[in-house]
Amino acid sequence: MNHPPESSAPELAPLFLKLAGKPVVVVGGGAVAAGKLAQLARCGADLTVIAPEVLPEIDAARVRILRRGFEPSDLDGAWLVVAAATPEVNREVAASAEARRIFVNGVDDPVNASAYSGGVIRRDGVTVALSTAGRAPALAGLLREGIEALLPERLSGWLERAEALRARWRADRVPMADRRPRLLVALNQLYGCAVAPVTRPAAGDDTPSGGFVSLVGAGPGDPGLLTVKAVKRLEEADLVLYDALVSGQVLRHARKAHCFFVGKRSGRPSVKQATIHRMLVAAAAHGKRVVRLKAGDPFVFGRGGEETLALAEAGVPHEVIPGISSALAAPALAGIPVTHRGLASGFTVVSGHAEEAYGPVLAALRPGATTLVVLMGLGTRGPLVEMLLRLGWPGRTPAAAAIAASTPEAFTWIGELADLPAAALPPSHGPGTLIIGPVVALARDAGAAARPVTRARA
Repeated sequence: MNHPPESSAPELAPLFLKLAGKPVVVVGGGAVAAGKLAQLARCGADLTVIAPEVLPEIDAARVRILRRGFEPSDLDGAWLVVAAATPEVNREVAASAEARRIFVNGVDDPVNASAYSGGVIRRDGVTVALSTAGRAPALAGLLREGIEALLPERLSGWLERAEALRARWRADRVPMADRRPRLLVALNQLYGCAVAPVTRPAAGDDTPSGGFVSLVGAGPGDPGLLTVKAVKRLEEADLVLYDALVSGQVLRHARKAHCFFVGKRSGRPSVKQATIHRMLVAAAAHGKRVVRLKAGDPFVFGRGGEETLALAEAGVPHEVIPGISSALAAPALAGIPVTHRGLASGFTVVSGHAEEAYGPVLAALRPGATTLVVLMGLGTRGPLVEMLLRLGWPGRTPAAAAIAASTPEAFTWIGELADLPAAALPPSHGPGTLIIGPVVALARDAGAAARPVTRARA
């Protein structure tokens, strides 16, 4: 049997209790007690409130009230107790409950609690609860609001469908492992969101109202390179779904929004693209102003086209706010023009993620005829350079690797194509951009790189 380390707290056992008709004691008569009382009343509990004084709303509730101090015998026969009094009284309640093997919910007093309530969402027979083990109730509340915004409006239909299928699958002895994928297929057949109508802005005002999605480019990293419209949409947003490489400084503009990470990084678990589509559609269906925040530009290897098509198919009003792609920003900030009279009249941008993606493009290029910009190619630069050399690109072709462009960790290596695979590059979580072509020599000759540069050759 595996035991947690001694330094870690034991995990909580999440349970949903049937309290209808069960004796439950609430100790305290203030605002916190009143809030707990309302929640427990919805559960049908047999409630007793114990406090010398109670608020008018507690007095008006149909519950038993004992206007006096707490006595240990008050817990005899109780199934659950809520301690919502002073810390001194809560400690006495907790000790009395422990002696009687009764769970006690110590409100905002985790030391004197053996049961914790959480942020609760109730909709159409579905209950979702979140807990931070009493450490941060406000965080549980924020998470509750964020998740509630993403739940489908008509959960009752989902519940009815799932209940009917469960009975059928039990009768047919369908294994539990097979039920979830079958249920997903069945629910997708029911899925449909009526998007809240959009009120078009008045003249001079481009702020949408109602359910609306903005696909926003966050630029290369520096928040100062955000467009004015991108900042405006972040400030207005109710929900932000952001990608990897988006900095925390950029997210600070979304002061009113719930921000959820849905980014993808190579080789790591990530949110599926179809799930992101459903999140966007569902949030807009609830009338939310949603920002889908992507590093660089949404339409440059950002799958923005896929998301636009999904939104259009679902009838969700949306817009695209371009961002500065690192395909342009990284070379520029390193002092490398991607086009220059007499050296390069054009440039080609490819993803270096997989050879099957960049291979056909490189094979179609005449060596040196264009500036080659490779995004996401640091990890594959060896095979990529090998292919370019095989295709006839000279090994002395100027080359550069720009890492974490526009951020304080920015670093630029400048050298020759043949030396690029073995280049000593610093570890970085930022994006990397390769620039290959005669224009790289301009930065080397002018010494124009704005950040630390490793020069491979004089």
